[in-house]
Amino acid sequence: MRHPKIIIASIGLAVVAAAGGITAASAGASPTSSAPSAGQSAAATVHLASAAVGGKTETILVNAAGQPLYFYRPDTAAKSLVTGGLAQLWPPLTSAAPAGAGLTGKLTVLHDIHGDQVTYKGHPLYTFADDHAGQVTGQGVQDFFVATPGLASITTSTPAAPAPAGGSYGY
Repeated sequence: MRHPKIIIASIGLAVVAAAGGITAASAGASPTSSAPSAGQSAAATVHLASAAVGGKTETILVNAAGQPLYFYRPDTAAKSLVTGGLAQLWPPLTSAAPAGAGLTGKLTVLHDIHGDQVTYKGHPLYTFADDHAGQVTGQGVQDFFVATPGLASITTSTPAAPAPAGGSYGY
């Protein structure tokens, strides 16, 4: 007889997987698996869509399946900090050759722990396991925010030191 907790965990994993929330790597499959998962494709298409975010309609970035795309505030342009269980809930969007439609910013590829992770204006992009096409439920959760066309660019350079207090003369 199976233990009830194991059955519940299996059902929960199946629900998350059916929602497109688990990539091949996070599900325990070989990271070199050739079948694309919900977050992966040979040529991921990122395009714009309208969705309700925080009670108002906004234009957001979505993947080819229409799922909202997010950025993680602590990430840098050179490194994704989303790993382990966090990456299971927030699967990275990966593609060796991303394509964009209607975007004002540049899509690039960051070669990191996730393979070829798609970035927009330097921000690594993710989906959220609880979202579906046209549904935004992850806004502000665990420091993830919906990616919009107007997202400010991040760079790998160190920010300039703040100006001294008391004016430009430093006294």
